[in-house]
Amino acid sequence: MSIAGLRIALVGPLPPPPGGMANQTRQLAALLEGEGARVTPVAVNAPYRPRWLARLRGVRALFRLLPFLRRLWVVAGEVEIFHVMANSGWSWHLFAAPAIWIARIRGVPVVVNYRGGDAESFLRRSGRLVAWTLHRASALAVPSGFLEKVFAVHGLAATVVPNIIDLERFHPTEAARASDSHLVVARNFDPIYDIGTALRAFALVRNRVANARMTIAGSGPERQSMIELAARLGVSQCVHFCGQLDHAAMGELYRSASVALNPSRIDNMPNSVLEAMASGVPVVSTNAGGVPFIVRHESTALLVPPGDPPAMAAAVLRVLLEKGLAERLAAAALADARQYGWSQVKARWAAVYESGLKKSPERDARGRTA
Repeated sequence: MSIAGLRIALVGPLPPPPGGMANQTRQLAALLEGEGARVTPVAVNAPYRPRWLARLRGVRALFRLLPFLRRLWVVAGEVEIFHVMANSGWSWHLFAAPAIWIARIRGVPVVVNYRGGDAESFLRRSGRLVAWTLHRASALAVPSGFLEKVFAVHGLAATVVPNIIDLERFHPTEAARASDSHLVVARNFDPIYDIGTALRAFALVRNRVANARMTIAGSGPERQSMIELAARLGVSQCVHFCGQLDHAAMGELYRSASVALNPSRIDNMPNSVLEAMASGVPVVSTNAGGVPFIVRHESTALLVPPGDPPAMAAAVLRVLLEKGLAERLAAAALADARQYGWSQVKARWAAVYESGLKKSPERDARGRTA
């Protein structure tokens, strides 16, 4: 099936602020349009109007939800298919589920692109309700074999369509890397990403590698507490908290790195790991969630248990000091990363859309599901 000419409503978060799912939504919209599709974005995180509503916790969700539902209803009359970027928790209940039901009522097929790393616990709590809604969708796509298995436990079949990496922006350096040992973390300051473990591991690495330095690219509620932790660990002078970076700046940051760290406690298919792989940077990651589905321990990355700074430090020291290891990991990971380029992924989306359209609910004269 050709994507050209297909009218798609793409429902999901959009930058700002930047983030994994928001970046994937924006990137997918641009790539689909580049193939000739007519994409109508429907942002689940549209700015509050007026802005002071953002300060009213609890009430503000209602002021965002009502315009969102109105826009879904209007857009459903203009497109051929909904593509819903779905996550766990309240994001599912407030945005993904209403999008599925409105599309169903309007007779528009829905592809649900579920991406929540904590899907396992979410489905344990709300599996029946989620499944009831998902049965109204035409197709379920997930980015990793990890989520495919999670949904299979609940009797829900999913198609794996991986995340997309911009291989033009994320590529290996052509120049020699700096002689210092530069550790890079590209996760936000959120408890599930456990930046504290990365900082504690870095402090241990500094005991062996005196010229080691670290850059942390991200934002979030724990930023200040992590700055204070770096001070207590005595590494403030060699840790740079650079904030959120755009794609171009992130590509440059990876190309300056000796090792990319992923300390997360909960994960699915982290873009930060894929981008590091595509940039030719050795990866040290926890084995949380779906990470072992995208890298192989001792082959394309080194994996350690979550929340274990000594284990993470030991893995980093191996990459920095063990002859030939960094080059071997980086080369194998780079070869794997090619499968995440758009040239490979677009055929999978075309197949998912074709499957969804074949299951399109019939409409009556009023545009309602028959």
